[in-house]
Amino acid sequence: MNKAVVIFSGGQDSTTCLVQALTQYDEVHAITYDYGQRHRQEIEVAKCLAKQLGVKAHKVMDVTLLNELAVSSLTRDDIPVSHELAENGLPNSFVPGRNILFLTLAGIYAYQVGAKTLITGVCETDFSGYPDCRDEFVKTMNSALAQGMDYPLQVNTPLMWLNKAETWAMADSYNALELVRDHTLTCYNGIVGSGCGDCPACDLRAKGLTDYQQNATQVMAAYQEKKTKI
Repeated sequence: MNKAVVIFSGGQDSTTCLVQALTQYDEVHAITYDYGQRHRQEIEVAKCLAKQLGVKAHKVMDVTLLNELAVSSLTRDDIPVSHELAENGLPNSFVPGRNILFLTLAGIYAYQVGAKTLITGVCETDFSGYPDCRDEFVKTMNSALAQGMDYPLQVNTPLMWLNKAETWAMADSYNALELVRDHTLTCYNGIVGSGCGDCPACDLRAKGLTDYQQNATQVMAAYQEKKTKI
């Protein structure tokens, strides 16, 4: 049986990846992490979406230790999410080590359920400046996991070279644009759908949707062309 595990936050990107995976694999598992994040409602959103979409299993994993170690505006309520970069050149919403931990634990879970594919919605083309969303990082982690477990795990990143408008096109190509638009949570302030309209995540999401709606034919064509190369 062809199985996949999707790292699933209940946001736009991971939901789009999950929708696609459900058309490509016989059995799809979703894994969501509780790391004491600022926008904790995403866990409930992920639970609802996983049930609605019919995944084989949805595991919510307690990794609140990360909250103790990683200081970020996404792990501390008293640190406002900023549009400006911090002194280290990164957004203050960057959670150091988050994707290292997420990929490692999801890889172990994939090993246990016999899934050879691990899917994550990270993106280098239209991202927030996080170093752990880069293609080089994912490939390095993939190699480490496969070697460390002696297991032919493949980490897939369907969104890696898509911009946000093309990610909306991808959702639309699976007839899931309304689902993603109205029922996912991308907002750093925990508001479902269009969000608060002010945080960096909402800005990126809204600009991408507007671009897609205004140039749907061209954006869809660009997505379809990239899809054949991914």
